[in-house]
Amino acid sequence: MHYSQAVRTGDRVETSGQGGWDDDFVFPEDLEEEIVRAFDNVERTLATAGATWRDVVAVNSYHVPGSTEFIGEVHNRVMVEQFRARMGDRAPIWTEIGVPALGAPGMRVEIRVTAVVGTGAAQSGGLRQTTV
Repeated sequence: MHYSQAVRTGDRVETSGQGGWDDDFVFPEDLEEEIVRAFDNVERTLATAGATWRDVVAVNSYHVPGSTEFIGEVHNRVMVEQFRARMGDRAPIWTEIGVPALGAPGMRVEIRVTAVVGTGAAQSGGLRQTTV
């Protein structure tokens, strides 16, 4: 489709959106599993560019909601659980967006991130965070 999964410029890594597919591009029935797989796919994509979840400073996530009123408890809960599991005490800036459809049939979540390699600086005072 003529695009890159990740681009690294200096210390900065930008990823394309990663869905919760497996290696055969099949999506699980279970929403929680799909979100966890999307995080796994972001991790794998970051690794190809020499980064990790600990380097992530910004996340945009796109969700096909289960209702028209809000994105949903499962989406929110699993996203936050994965942030904590993969980033520890560090918290990225996060924009969560509800959309009517994503790039593949059956896809319910897509995650794209920005990382700055070596951003352990957030813990040593090089970055300032205000956490919600």
